[in-house]
Amino acid sequence: MGERTAREPGLRASLFPLTGPLRFLLLSSFLIPLGSFMVLPFMSVFLHERLGMGLGTVGVVLAVASLVQFSGGIVGGALADRIGLRRTMVWALVVRTAGFTGLLLALRWPPLAVGALVLTCCGAALYLPANKAYLVHGVDDARRPAFLSAGNAALNAGMAVGPLIAGPFVLSSPGWLFAAVTALFLAVTAGHARLPGPDGTHRTASADTARPGLLAGVAVLPFAANALAFYLYFHFQHFLAVYAVERASSAFYSMVLLLCFTLVIVVQPLASGLIRRMPYALALAVGFTGLATGLAVLAAGTRGALLAGGALITLGDIVLFLKNDLEALRRSPRSDAVVFGQQRLAAGLGACASGVLGGHLYGLGERAGHTGWFWLLAAAQCLLLPPLLLTLRRRTARLPVPDGDHEGALTRDDTDGRIPGR
Repeated sequence: MGERTAREPGLRASLFPLTGPLRFLLLSSFLIPLGSFMVLPFMSVFLHERLGMGLGTVGVVLAVASLVQFSGGIVGGALADRIGLRRTMVWALVVRTAGFTGLLLALRWPPLAVGALVLTCCGAALYLPANKAYLVHGVDDARRPAFLSAGNAALNAGMAVGPLIAGPFVLSSPGWLFAAVTALFLAVTAGHARLPGPDGTHRTASADTARPGLLAGVAVLPFAANALAFYLYFHFQHFLAVYAVERASSAFYSMVLLLCFTLVIVVQPLASGLIRRMPYALALAVGFTGLATGLAVLAAGTRGALLAGGALITLGDIVLFLKNDLEALRRSPRSDAVVFGQQRLAAGLGACASGVLGGHLYGLGERAGHTGWFWLLAAAQCLLLPPLLLTLRRRTARLPVPDGDHEGALTRDDTDGRIPGR
């Protein structure tokens, strides 16, 4: 036991001391979603009530924007692999700042709003893979979960605080709100331009070597597991609002979201070491069981069920999302940025499928007067679909690694021949 403790640093020992660039990057991981979520959660209301768009059009615009924001990450990863992490982050923030500037100008010329929204999502797609890769660059495998979970905690904190700040102003004073967010992004972009560019953060292809495709070297099982996890999670993300508001209130729905964000902020960093050591098959079982239980609890429809269901779903996703990223990094020979981009593509495909299929299913339940059955059906999928991943596990099995269990916990030297931090 003492030997394991010596090898496995605690959360504080894993993170500290932080260099100046990493402190700034973690601060940015809070400020960027803070600014974004002062605007983006209210876009449906803004487009419909302020700019007069029909709800059908608003739905299509938001679906396209979400798909771009998630799935475009694979392009962001490839760009970072080609031009480097720092330059990719700077260009991504320039694009996103231009998007928020466009939203400000859309107050005078409304047709700009759609293009501006898509532009902000393009910037997000380009930024996140490079951000994650910079955060773990040169960090050994034992410390990576702590850095990734700290970044996720900062991101979720920004997502939680942003709507609380902006809620009173998004319809009454949108001009001042968009101007403030644009100024925030200008400052963050200037800070990123001064970050050092770590050595070896991108590769250049030799003259006689073709560049690999965007999906070359993809870790199939973590990719599929991530797509499935996001597909199931976005049943909760997409449809909880309408379900909760009609049974409680919009204020209570905000409390549920705040609880979920708080759990990610507090629990994931503390549990990151345990999640790292957890065998992959066990992590999948724990995560999908948490999802299934939480979705089933939501079917009760009471306030207590909404809180408990949201908490269980979040705890399941804390395990799934982090473990899938760690396992993808372990299995793939590609650079970190490309791996994170591939995982974002999987997330986008899952979220999109959830919106399309889940929307039809929720509509059927609503017309039948039994929306609780929607959550029970989603819970059943959590139990029935993951076993299909075992087929991928057998088909994508690699040669044995020294510890005899390539599906299990990470080992210090288990980097698939990759340079640490790549």
